[in-house]
Amino acid sequence: MTRSMTGFAHREIAARSIKGSIAIKSYNNRYLDLYISLPPQLAMLEPRFRDFLSSRIVHGKVELSFRVREFDVPVRATADLEAAKAVAGVLREISAACGMEEPVRIGNLLSFDGVVTYERELDEDLVWAELGPELEACFRSYDESRLTEGAATRADIEGQIGRVEKGLAAVSARVPEIEATLRGQLRTRFQDVMGDAVDEGRVLAETAALLMKYTVNEEVSRLGAHLASFRRIIASEDAAAKKLDFLCQEMNREVNTIGSKNVLLPIAEVVVEMKDALENVREQLRNIE
Repeated sequence: MTRSMTGFAHREIAARSIKGSIAIKSYNNRYLDLYISLPPQLAMLEPRFRDFLSSRIVHGKVELSFRVREFDVPVRATADLEAAKAVAGVLREISAACGMEEPVRIGNLLSFDGVVTYERELDEDLVWAELGPELEACFRSYDESRLTEGAATRADIEGQIGRVEKGLAAVSARVPEIEATLRGQLRTRFQDVMGDAVDEGRVLAETAALLMKYTVNEEVSRLGAHLASFRRIIASEDAAAKKLDFLCQEMNREVNTIGSKNVLLPIAEVVVEMKDALENVREQLRNIE
């Protein structure tokens, strides 16, 4: 299966103690880069979210955000009475010094840090037990979006590879014509220089040397093998973009060599077509995991 590095999923959560939403989205990236956005009261769960994603995703910039609307967890509040008394006393002194008869109200005291503190009695394991299944469900939707986009990308890649295969078939069909053209060009040169006194033995020897230098049989064979390997890898369950990109480089090298040896205009056009297709494949491979 081919997965795209880009994907998105959103899920509303209505667990027993938590109500909110979770979203996962990702973009192309050479390495795995995770960004986790959690509300402060759930910050201690970030390592679990990070481990969850890193065990399932290989490449890409991945952003996970969790928003809480309701958090029904017991809260423990404590008051620093000594601090409250001290603050109240200072406020009365200020009031008296300014000739004011403003009474000290509870709201005045609560505006000072440390007078009242509170914390949620959070059981990390219990909260994760509620969030884990919700995260799994959201990730399944996210992964499905990657598979859908990956399937479209794979179809395009296979279409581009089809262009290369078509070009290879065109080159293979013209190999005899290439060799005949080389023989004809060499004989014409000999005749231009030597006229009717052409040494057939020398012509044959020079032709053999020229064909050995300019024949494209080896390039055609290697390109065909690379194409077969590409088809096999992309059809496998563990298709890896890195392996496929390496094969594209090798195929491009063979196509360039065919172009440098070519003596026929139609083959030159086919070479340009194959190079364009391979470049398109490499661009698309940057989108898959």
